Amino acid sequence: MPGRKLELFSYKFSVYARIVRIVLEEKGIDFETHEINPFTSDVPASYLDIHPFKRVPAIRHGAFTLYETGPVTQYLDETFNGPSLQPDTAFERARMRQIIAIIDSYGYWPLVRKVFSSTFKEEIDETMLNKGLQESAPVLAALEKLVRDARYIAAPSYSLADAHLIPMIEYFLMVPEGAAMFSRYPKLIHWWDHVKERPSTISTLPQFPS
Repeated sequence: MPGRKLELFSYKFSVYARIVRIVLEEKGIDFETHEINPFTSDVPASYLDIHPFKRVPAIRHGAFTLYETGPVTQYLDETFNGPSLQPDTAFERARMRQIIAIIDSYGYWPLVRKVFSSTFKEEIDETMLNKGLQESAPVLAALEKLVRDARYIAAPSYSLADAHLIPMIEYFLMVPEGAAMFSRYPKLIHWWDHVKERPSTISTLPQFPS
């Protein structure tokens, strides 16, 4: 499939679409974006041929299509030139996958869908916010124990685990109560202070209407 520009089916506010965008930026991959809002009822019927569950992200590379964030980011890392985003050792790759699994299984809903989303109402949904904070605490505590060093979370170099975690932590920190909770975890603070300045983090940050 050389010579075919990669196509990304994305939604600008999706944390999972942003994960893929971060990886694309880290790898220096040229791509074309198609905006798909998975929350509307009029998702194009043609998109169902690419993603039968009407979610984002998905990619098309020539005749090859792929959805689900983990397989997509691994494909991008292994198919295209640029710095490797998977560690060299089996131990570190296992830790990377473990962190990604923790984020997906236990982190996304409390950090994003409860804490962050609780503020998207005329009045903050205090019940949802408090429930999200309660459920976020053990996730952050688990990640604090797994931080590899002060710079990256799974290995001595930047990996897919960093790209996976950044969008969820960024949303969590936009809520004052989330930022206050995060301040209790010094290793995660050091990690965030480093990765938040990467060009891929800055360039992919969604712009919310004022």
